[in-house]
Amino acid sequence: MSNNKLKSEANPSLVVLRDNKPKWYLPESRREGYRNLHKINRYGLLYRSDLVLKLNKKYNKKIKNIPSVKKVINHKYFCSLLVGKNQEILFEKYANDFNEKTPQTIMSITKMFANLFVGELLEKKIIDLNKKISDYLPNIGSGYASATIQDVLDMNIVNSYSEDYTDPYTSSFLHEPVCGWRLPTNLDDKIGQEEFLNTIQANEKKKLTNSTEFSHYKSANTDVIGVLIEKVSGKKLSQWILDAVEAAGFEDALYMGTDRFGMPWISGGGCLISRDFLRYGLLFSRKGIGVGNRKVGSFKFFNQTIKNKGTKYMELSKDKFLYYSNSTMKLGDWIGHSGLGGQFLAVNLKTGITASYFSVIDTPSGTDENYKRDMINMMDEIVNQKF
Repeated sequence: MSNNKLKSEANPSLVVLRDNKPKWYLPESRREGYRNLHKINRYGLLYRSDLVLKLNKKYNKKIKNIPSVKKVINHKYFCSLLVGKNQEILFEKYANDFNEKTPQTIMSITKMFANLFVGELLEKKIIDLNKKISDYLPNIGSGYASATIQDVLDMNIVNSYSEDYTDPYTSSFLHEPVCGWRLPTNLDDKIGQEEFLNTIQANEKKKLTNSTEFSHYKSANTDVIGVLIEKVSGKKLSQWILDAVEAAGFEDALYMGTDRFGMPWISGGGCLISRDFLRYGLLFSRKGIGVGNRKVGSFKFFNQTIKNKGTKYMELSKDKFLYYSNSTMKLGDWIGHSGLGGQFLAVNLKTGITASYFSVIDTPSGTDENYKRDMINMMDEIVNQKF
């Protein structure tokens, strides 16, 4: 072969095209990008369960007649809504371009895995939530060193990492090349998750203390917890996740984004089909009791998560707040989480009613606060009903 270089081009789905976004995240291709992200991201692991949690259809007609449900399932963003309890599907609805076999990114709802794993570590007395991150991760940067585990779990620290999706140059977009959601500016940059997290600094001449009641939401917090889980337990984060998948009993797979060295992206790397998304929620509804007598998480920590004050994440209506607590969002008797671009999971720990919702917001930023409020209020209404 001649000395001429082989011709190549930057991967077209990962190169930044405009507004500091890659093709899959641009509004016009986001709907397709979300359901193909498990194939678009550069690095990943696939986990399948040996045992599958059986789900029986037992549709409840009341659900489709709830006004908030009617409104949301007719919205152009809508992809799927499932409601379940125990092993029954009480409601299942898909958009015309979506079905029960379509995987979609659950985005930040992946963060709820951290609640399971931290609960187990607490039960085994391996960690103390009031200790500083640097007590367990001596190489962590000033952005986390003096923060307590509890404050990191509650999105209750302020540092230089920002997650404002209306800002095209927010830190979380700079984080994306580490886990393969976009190409780095310099293709020779091959930084891993832990190395990246160690570079996060405190704001100049400022402490990490949050002086407000409101969450300072940042995905890097959960990734720091992921590194901590791996280090203190001596068990790979990938093994922790496999244990949870085998307890949940997914029928398809958890497609899990990682860094280039195989470290799971616990803050937002998960992709699931809709019924497995429901099964994920049902695992929490059983407080970690899984198929085949498996067990993940901690009963005590689930209860602690509900009782914990946390931080105010979002005002849903006048003086009604969704709180952030122990790597979950909570309100009353339910815990759950939102995912960037229109996903939500809600699990009533008292009644077991679980609702999982996929949609894709097509605004430039991927955010739509009024729609998000409607979506969460709908989920709140569903999981607080008696079916």
